[in-house]
Amino acid sequence: MSAPLRVVVADDQALVRTGFRLILMADGIDVVAEAANGEEAVEVVLRTRPDIVLMDIRMPELDGLEATRRILTGAPDAPRVIMLTTFDLDDLVYAALAAGASGFLLKDVTPEHLVAAVRLVRTGDALLAPAITRRLVERHAHTTPPAPNTTAHRDLQTLTPRELEVLQLLAQGLSNAELAERLHLSETTVKTHVGRILAKLQLRDRVQAVVTAYETGLVSPKTAG
Repeated sequence: MSAPLRVVVADDQALVRTGFRLILMADGIDVVAEAANGEEAVEVVLRTRPDIVLMDIRMPELDGLEATRRILTGAPDAPRVIMLTTFDLDDLVYAALAAGASGFLLKDVTPEHLVAAVRLVRTGDALLAPAITRRLVERHAHTTPPAPNTTAHRDLQTLTPRELEVLQLLAQGLSNAELAERLHLSETTVKTHVGRILAKLQLRDRVQAVVTAYETGLVSPKTAG
């Protein structure tokens, strides 16, 4: 029998923390600690070594973005971080995804979706809601184009033509099944391509792949439509 998932819940609202803890524990997920601000979140994560962190994006003392950066920077065994937000186009959420967060949830998420999201991210996949994530990335690619990332551009040159094609479609929010159908490949082959893309570009998951595709100019809001 596998060990239960270990989760830290970081939110400045006690009611939110309690609600999430009860939902997760009712499904056999172990909430090992709670935090009321970003400073506490960093401290308890380093102390308890959870699998997943549910991180409110806007907290006092240290916001969720900076806390996420501190948790993920230079830590090969860092937990997966899921951002919590009250609205889906929060500017800080985009920055958190670029910093390595594995996705985000709205705070009014249903109990079933919360549990499913935590279990999905634990498997190494990303919590990528195609429509919302793509809209978020496109908004920032359109309003605040980042400076050219020469390292990322250079890394893209290591991808094969097929891998570049997969990355472009991935950035449009296609699932593995949809990619397989579009490219006339098996889902297993698609998973292999995605895995190689992540490895070559040194990305944690599909969310970072989407961000990278936009920030390097491989995909733009116009071409992704």
